[in-house]
Amino acid sequence: MASVVQSFEAKELKKRSWSVRLADDLTSTFGSFSFLTFNVLFFIFWIAMNTGNISGLSIMDPFPFPLMTTIVSLEAIILTLIVLMSQNRQSFISNLREEIDMQVNLTSEREITKILQILVKVAEKQGIKLEDKDLSEMLKEIEVSYLERKLEEQLGSKKINPIQKVVENLTK
Repeated sequence: MASVVQSFEAKELKKRSWSVRLADDLTSTFGSFSFLTFNVLFFIFWIAMNTGNISGLSIMDPFPFPLMTTIVSLEAIILTLIVLMSQNRQSFISNLREEIDMQVNLTSEREITKILQILVKVAEKQGIKLEDKDLSEMLKEIEVSYLERKLEEQLGSKKINPIQKVVENLTK
């Protein structure tokens, strides 16, 4: 089963657009210790230079460092968007995996129910009486629509804030 999931993910990774590939690559880079180190060193240098602690370099962004604040803000916006693009792709793959898992589970459930039905018939032919409430329940097919309705009722009973409703409507 693990090889099926790996090949599924590999297939999905190959189908990525160039912009999503770039976002994934940038996310990997931005999430590294070397990028953190670069940022820390850059801002230490910036502050030291603009407080006059490095001789020979003129102050170009005096305290309270408005240019550095702008750079940090823009970096945060860009990093956030890139990470969100990467997360959207990962969420898509995760949703597909969940759908595959559900389909496999439903197929397995049908197969197990069929096996139990056959075993009950074999037991009856052998003259073995089976009076088991659990077995009777297991012999019934699961109604997926019933489970969906019950889950929707339970999830629907939670209060959803207006922003969440807007987001859900936009993602449909």
